[in-house]
Amino acid sequence: MLIALIARDKPGALPIRKENRTEHLAYIEKTGVVFQAGPLIEGGEMAGSLVILDVADKSAAEDWAANDPYAKAGLFDKVELIEWKKVVG
Repeated sequence: MLIALIARDKPGALPIRKENRTEHLAYIEKTGVVFQAGPLIEGGEMAGSLVILDVADKSAAEDWAANDPYAKAGLFDKVELIEWKKVVG
């Protein structure tokens, strides 16, 4: 099942994102369930995340999201997990 994780950073949280980026990327590599990922950009700066997870179910996506170093560092203002269907690409 593909799940889109759409997260918006808290205002002024760019330093938190930069401080935790290495751990976040290592987590992505270690877990092996990320289909696609990248930051959302606003005004030329990273301001959130879009991560497509390939997991068994929504519960697995919730667990992945809760254990993401970005989430643990308190980076996000809002996180949505939505089932996603790949059509193009």
